[in-house]
Amino acid sequence: MDGVPEPHTGWTFLTNHARVLAVIADNHSARIRDIAAHCRLTERAVQKIISDLEQDGYLSHVREGRTNTYRIEPGKVLRHPAEAGLSVASLLSLLARAEAEADRSRPDNRPHAPA
Repeated sequence: MDGVPEPHTGWTFLTNHARVLAVIADNHSARIRDIAAHCRLTERAVQKIISDLEQDGYLSHVREGRTNTYRIEPGKVLRHPAEAGLSVASLLSLLARAEAEADRSRPDNRPHAPA
């Protein structure tokens, strides 16, 4: 995907922070470019989100050559009071389960293409 991704208009159920975290959960060494393309965000926006997540202790990374390998803190509790007690692991598990169910219900039984 070249340039700035096509923006999404209207509201969505998940925040960009949740989307970025979910992509990293699927691939701990995902490149910022690939995360941005998958989430339909700019690379700069993804860098800011990763910085936010690292600053608040949800994510850390280790530099290995030219690659970052990310580590998610699964026991970290979500920030909003309405999700009190819900951990990052719970959120990611819920998203993974929903994605697996959606993939199984597709008529051709093929995984969906990244947005």
